[in-house]
Amino acid sequence: MGYCQDDKLVNTICDLYEKISKLESLRPCEDVDTLFKQLVSTCIPPNPNIDVTKMCESIQEMRSNLIKLCGHAEGHLEHHFSSILTSFEDNPLHHLNVFPYYNNYLKLSKLEFDLLEQNLNGSVPKTVAFIGSGPLPLTSIVLASFHLKNSIFHNFDVDPSANSVAARLVSSDPDLSQRMFFHTVDVMDVTESLKDFDVVFLAALVGMDKQEKIKVIEHLEKHMSPGALLMLRSAHGPRAFLYPIVEPCDLQGFQVLSVYHPTDEVINSVVISRKLDGDVGNHDHMDQASELACNCSQIHAIMNKKKSIVEEFTGSIEEQLS
Repeated sequence: MGYCQDDKLVNTICDLYEKISKLESLRPCEDVDTLFKQLVSTCIPPNPNIDVTKMCESIQEMRSNLIKLCGHAEGHLEHHFSSILTSFEDNPLHHLNVFPYYNNYLKLSKLEFDLLEQNLNGSVPKTVAFIGSGPLPLTSIVLASFHLKNSIFHNFDVDPSANSVAARLVSSDPDLSQRMFFHTVDVMDVTESLKDFDVVFLAALVGMDKQEKIKVIEHLEKHMSPGALLMLRSAHGPRAFLYPIVEPCDLQGFQVLSVYHPTDEVINSVVISRKLDGDVGNHDHMDQASELACNCSQIHAIMNKKKSIVEEFTGSIEEQLS
């Protein structure tokens, strides 16, 4: 097949791709759920022998198509469970644990908050934007509910049906209904208002291929305020068959502060960067990458020490919801 990495693993992923691509629908059902669970369990274990950027063109094309299928399936899954949640007569947010991956979001949001805290120098963001929030905006909900309890969240999504169901989800919550807002717009059409945000989150599936992702990052760099933080989700190793990769060199005009690659069931890597002033935007990215390698090892050590704290946090939240 033209690649010389972990042939067995890649063959398994190719076989699963063939089966997934032949499905009549990606809406939640037994066949869809089974195949995607198999795909995720195949891609989750860390594997130093996998570097998708060095694989042959046919595998690259398969990976690109697979990421798009994953994105569509994820959208259907979130719509499905958001509709279930809004059917509860009391506050839907009291039942978030019906979503099968809620625990992963608790862990990912806690990790992202810890990384934010390390780079905010004691300040608390007043306004947060989440681009690509979708029908089940769990990151915004978890951050607003447990970590950034006084911040205002603006959620952007191009899909009006996603925003409609997401808005219904928080409408009955007396706190979040006053702090969480939804905007139906393509982020490429958002300009001046991007300057208002202290932190901008970019969802993993906004820009499903490299060119689209870089185009969005360049747009954010053009319009975000200097000093504002950009939080991105990436993927590492076999997990890059599920989500696009963001490299530090893709973040021209930003100072990359840290990159963290989880090794547990949290799939996404986290990249945090700070928008540079215009007159210092031409930093040598090779020097930055060298410095970042040191920072990343420190970040991994810090975050690994915090794993038990994250476990305790998610356990306590699950108890509250049970």
